[in-house]
Amino acid sequence: MIETKKNGRALVVGLGIAGIATALRLRQIGWEPVVVERAPARRSGGYFIMLFGTGSASAERLGVLDDIGDRSHDSLNQLEVNRQGRRRPGISPADTPDGPRTVLRGDVERGLFDALPDDVEIRYSTVPVAIAQDADGVDVTLHDSAADVEKTERFDLVVGADGMRSTVRRLAFGGEDFLHPLNYMIAATVLDRPVTGFGLNEGLVLAEAGRSAWTFPFYNHAPSLLFSYRTEDIDAEFRQTPIESLRTAFGPEPTGALLEELFEHYENAPDSLFDAVHQVKMPKWHEGRVALVGDAAWCLSLYSGMGASSSIAGGELLGTMVQKHAGNLPAALGAWEERMRPFISTNQASALVMRRIFTPQDAKERVLRSGLVRLMNTPGARKVMHKAVQRSGSEQAKHEDVAAP
Repeated sequence: MIETKKNGRALVVGLGIAGIATALRLRQIGWEPVVVERAPARRSGGYFIMLFGTGSASAERLGVLDDIGDRSHDSLNQLEVNRQGRRRPGISPADTPDGPRTVLRGDVERGLFDALPDDVEIRYSTVPVAIAQDADGVDVTLHDSAADVEKTERFDLVVGADGMRSTVRRLAFGGEDFLHPLNYMIAATVLDRPVTGFGLNEGLVLAEAGRSAWTFPFYNHAPSLLFSYRTEDIDAEFRQTPIESLRTAFGPEPTGALLEELFEHYENAPDSLFDAVHQVKMPKWHEGRVALVGDAAWCLSLYSGMGASSSIAGGELLGTMVQKHAGNLPAALGAWEERMRPFISTNQASALVMRRIFTPQDAKERVLRSGLVRLMNTPGARKVMHKAVQRSGSEQAKHEDVAAP
């Protein structure tokens, strides 16, 4: 149910998962959200993500879970491979007792976006360049890069949902750099067909010391491709083209046919991602009438698998607390952060453990990872380990309904 607009005017910066979820929930409780997005149009691309219980619960209450869909299936199979093409049974990060939905990022964004009422204003090619607030509101100067004009407007609330390198965070929370590098790089794209010799339902993992390549299968879509590797010099990785950095990171050994095909897929893809892996760690996610949500506030990193789920839940809960503490925005934002912060702390810590599954740091971690993979594919041990995982705090946090009313 959507209430008539009457309560307040909110600026939401960023048209990603966190931004759309926040705008949708604010509109549901009767606020007037205005969404601004740096890009000239809504981005439709996206890569493999997992939607755990946390995100599914919030998506269901927001009315978008069915529209997001589910591309996972019992027949999907992850295989461990090496450069010579040898194959053996593997494990998937989605292979957990209460398996998450596996979807494309675009599935989540589209499901949320389509649920936005027509009266929600969206401005593309627009970014904030100045934020000044007082006890009664926030003055935001917005720059429209398409028209090259600036305009200052008044809002009751500003939500920065503009990603890991948030402009809102820089403008409203000072010049301190809250990015904490993990010293890993990622490169990702979506393939247009399965890898040669692999079926649509088969994904692969090539895990070596300090580097890995993954393809994630879907039952009704070509796989998503992810490279991950360790680096001691993040800046140096950006001084080359992404494919040059990838080839350097996976050298000097001979590439082999399989890895070469993955490189060619990535290099020729019309849409791809290349970036450093960071977490955002801040002592506070809100200041007066300005709040940060999603990667702008906490950036769990892709290794956690909880980026989308935490963004949907964070956006939903923010709106719920604004409604619960109507007329008292400081109390609303304080209650929102108080509930979210322990949940985020647990998932940030979990990401550091899961990174070892995605990309072993060195030879020792590679050996430990190989042993875990073999153990997980032993029927008796697999059942025991699944029960242990199910009882663990990190796994329970992935399904915690943190945004429950």
